[in-house]
Amino acid sequence: MANALTEKFSRLVKQISGQARITESNVQDMLREVRMALLEADVALPVVRDFIARVKDQALGQEVLGSLKPGQALVGIVNRELAATMGEGVSDINLAAQPPAVILMAGLQGAGKTTTTAKLAKHLIDKRKKKVLTVSGDVYRPAAIEQLKTVTKQAGAEWFPSAPDQKPLDIARAALDHAKRHFFDVLLVDTAGRLAIDEVLMQEIKTLHAALNPVETLFVVDAMQGQDAINTAKAFKEALPLTGIILTKMDGDSRGGAALSVRQITGVPIKFAGTSEKIDGLEIFDAERHAGRVLGMGDIVALVEQVTAGVDVAAAQKLAAKVKTGGFDLNDFLTQLQQMKQMGGLSGLMDKLPTQLAAKASNADMARVERDVRRKEGIINSMTLQERRKPDIIKATRKRRIAAGAGVQVQDVNRLLNEFGQMQTMMKKFKGAGLMKMVKRMGGMKGLPGMGGLPGL
Repeated sequence: MANALTEKFSRLVKQISGQARITESNVQDMLREVRMALLEADVALPVVRDFIARVKDQALGQEVLGSLKPGQALVGIVNRELAATMGEGVSDINLAAQPPAVILMAGLQGAGKTTTTAKLAKHLIDKRKKKVLTVSGDVYRPAAIEQLKTVTKQAGAEWFPSAPDQKPLDIARAALDHAKRHFFDVLLVDTAGRLAIDEVLMQEIKTLHAALNPVETLFVVDAMQGQDAINTAKAFKEALPLTGIILTKMDGDSRGGAALSVRQITGVPIKFAGTSEKIDGLEIFDAERHAGRVLGMGDIVALVEQVTAGVDVAAAQKLAAKVKTGGFDLNDFLTQLQQMKQMGGLSGLMDKLPTQLAAKASNADMARVERDVRRKEGIINSMTLQERRKPDIIKATRKRRIAAGAGVQVQDVNRLLNEFGQMQTMMKKFKGAGLMKMVKRMGGMKGLPGMGGLPGL
């Protein structure tokens, strides 16, 4: 996420944190580096100027000069002002309207609007417990309607059919009528985009807005667009009364400029950020936490949320009971591997760690470990149920069959069995009430981070 900007800011944070004395001279040096980093990240020039001016005013004030640790105080100011630039606090979807609450999705073609519509539907179903209907008014892009149908099904929402020979306004009115008659809580309207801003697009979406009177009008923008994102945001803000922004492709190798610019340019809050291509890869945008990520401080709160959301206490209690009786087998081992995948994999977890910790494991290392996890999963899936329950029966002939089924070497099967044996030995140490007590203590949490480690690694 905003890799180039994070790398530069992380270096700066390290340099200035250790400063025992802050002077106007080294503040100027630091601000010069910050200015260059922001401009290289495609942050809009007016935003950069405003940010630098605010940091400079505070950096030369008593908070820093009178501090026992002025370097750390200066980092705190940069962090605070970064968060202020992207918006204060958290701004979720406003559904305070007579159902169905209409949400209009706007943006250019290629920004990820259709996929984001389905991701938002899933968020509203899972987090807000709403009954959601989606409809596509994009009658120009080939397969746009079918794409929304597919991703809506993945999200667990309902889809209203439309056709390329219909008018967008007629589609929207029919969908709204259907939503009212079938008691939907929310109607998500995916509008048409263009490769560039044009008068036809703007007039069409203005007409839709007037007819639907949406409670939310969300601008979907690609975080990798750079300066173009700013120009697009301005145009949509002038055409529509935007209520929020969704940044997509935040998991890509983006420069990060859009996240730091669009809120200040449009004056409306960033409400969500797309963090992966998966249907659940949408998170409520928290400016303070995102500022921490940009500065290389990580986002431990998001890390804990991601881990705890992937595992339920009931499964952990069941596993604890099996460990207590010595019944931990390869099926349980497979479950642990699958739980780690549900948490977003190692690369997803690493993104939220502070830079100094994440730097200890390169992307190549993470890719290697994730390949190893998939290989282990394939090996276990090639075993019979009896072999998973009683690994001791797996001898030479069975090993060759399992290896062939998984597309690996016999040595890989041997390695997995050895690692499983080591894990079984470790599990025996938990016999008794120890693990069960731990599960009960954590029962008040939303979830439990599995066995607390990387299974079999």
